[in-house]
Amino acid sequence: MAPRPVVSFDCYRTLIDFDLNRATLPIVRDRLHEVGVDHEVFLDNLRVMRFQGVVQPYRRYREIVRDSLENCMLLHGIEYRDEDYDRLIAAAERFPVFPDVPDALRTLKERYDIAILTNSDDDLIPYHLETIGVPFDHVVTAQQAGAYKPRRQAFEKLFEVLPQSRDQITHAAQGWDYDIMPTKDLGIARRVWVNRYDLKGSDAYQPYDEIRDLSELPALLGM
Repeated sequence: MAPRPVVSFDCYRTLIDFDLNRATLPIVRDRLHEVGVDHEVFLDNLRVMRFQGVVQPYRRYREIVRDSLENCMLLHGIEYRDEDYDRLIAAAERFPVFPDVPDALRTLKERYDIAILTNSDDDLIPYHLETIGVPFDHVVTAQQAGAYKPRRQAFEKLFEVLPQSRDQITHAAQGWDYDIMPTKDLGIARRVWVNRYDLKGSDAYQPYDEIRDLSELPALLGM
């Protein structure tokens, strides 16, 4: 019997409101004020450092979060403390699910398998699976792949795990740079950009569908 088609998802900022910058600011705000560092500049530097961390040779995500925070604080002359990372990762474990997600996933499961491909660790993603509250058929982490999105190796691990062929896969994600751009030429049947933050896309990476949140996905897929 042939497998049902599958919808694969990015997890962080697609399903889970995973905002490390928002969680970082209360930890460092007073020290930023002390040295006169602009919040937005610091947080944008931190975002870039995390991206640099995931495209380097593989390390666990927890290490990337810790080292990028320490390095960004060093860049701006701010004292780093071990408890800064402890507070940040504890906050990350508690990030909430977007309210549109659970019902949309339950609807999709009537006709589709559902899967996650996430830039996460095997011991971090369970917190968020529990928060989502809808069982997934497959969960693939960067730790299992030995690479993070946007690296092709991460997607190849997903294709290896899924019983479906690529022409049975719809991939839905918020991450333009992590998911939509790198999947253009991977032979996936359909790509859906979950544009939660009203960002600008590009015709250079068509074809893809665009939705505002997951509540629109079942109808887009004919349900």
